Amino acid sequence: MSDGALDGAAQKPAVLIIGGLGYIGRFLALHIHQHNLASKVRLVDKHLPELSWLAPEFKDAFSRDNFMQADASREQSLPRIFDRASGRQFDYVFNCGGETRYSQEDEVYKVRSYALSMAVGREAAKRGIRCFVECSTGMVYKPDSVPRKETDKLKPWLKLAKWKLQAEEDLAKIEGLNLVVLRLAHVYGPYTAKFLGTALCMARVYQELGKELKWLWKEDLRTNLVHVEDVARALWTAAEWYVEKTPHPSPPVFNIVDHGNTSQAKMAQLIHEIFNIPTGFYGTIISAFAKLHLDGVVDDVNDENLDPWAELQAKAGITQTTPLSPFMEKELLKDTDLSMDGGKFERETEFQYRHPQITKEEIESVIESYRRQGWWP
Repeated sequence: MSDGALDGAAQKPAVLIIGGLGYIGRFLALHIHQHNLASKVRLVDKHLPELSWLAPEFKDAFSRDNFMQADASREQSLPRIFDRASGRQFDYVFNCGGETRYSQEDEVYKVRSYALSMAVGREAAKRGIRCFVECSTGMVYKPDSVPRKETDKLKPWLKLAKWKLQAEEDLAKIEGLNLVVLRLAHVYGPYTAKFLGTALCMARVYQELGKELKWLWKEDLRTNLVHVEDVARALWTAAEWYVEKTPHPSPPVFNIVDHGNTSQAKMAQLIHEIFNIPTGFYGTIISAFAKLHLDGVVDDVNDENLDPWAELQAKAGITQTTPLSPFMEKELLKDTDLSMDGGKFERETEFQYRHPQITKEEIESVIESYRRQGWWP
């Protein structure tokens, strides 16, 4: 059988996931495992499953046979990561790796995100991998409250996004790379520690203190979202669609975002309903002051929240470290809309979202996932 043909009698693809232990990588692995979509899965990550807060349902997907600890940004690791005992190549490679923390130095994103994307992209091209899916971010667009389409002006507003866009552009120049790029909104779902997780921890602190939780900037600031289970399904859909629809004159780029067009007002309303605390917005004067003194404002908020959070955990008997924290990242407090139009992906691939918008029930199921893990005070 040639490398171009699909692996195995069952004609199921062989799959390599870079950053398999990351939030998106683990849900993609779970989706593939639960639906028996692949003939072979290899999950690669710098970290070990035992130290990655994996919930019980991920255990089978991360069996010893499937998992490999390696740093895919290092050239010398690539043969071990990509080589298979059968001598065949993987069919799909998903790059879910890279630095996901905000407010890091440029060099951190350059080495841990950009260099990783380029190393695995070049290797995938060299080996004629049938589809290479790169996870990017919707923060690459020039912000606007009108939902951004894939053809709209690009102007990344986070350092993380700047290096993601650089990777998108340079991957597209690699000859022979079968590339598709997915630009994601804020991803949320069970066990999430980012964005929504921070807001929920803050709300729990304010609930305990009996205080009003207030947002900076305006109520209609867009904070678009997408559920991690839909992201996992979209990644798989993108790879299958790409292989079926070849050739592609240029690498397809798609926005992945739910239908909720979520704003700060919507999040404030949901948090009010769930935590039964007053929520509101600082007026323009305080927001304008905050814009000028953002470092100090963020430091003050973090100082106010971190001790009560630690006390809440102690009171609840939570002695293990958890990924949850009310610590607010300065970069995420920008007065910038994350507003995206995901229609192109749905039209071209016939993809349908199973979590069309964030609801009270969705947030309650996130909190329930924290409780199952013993993370929630």
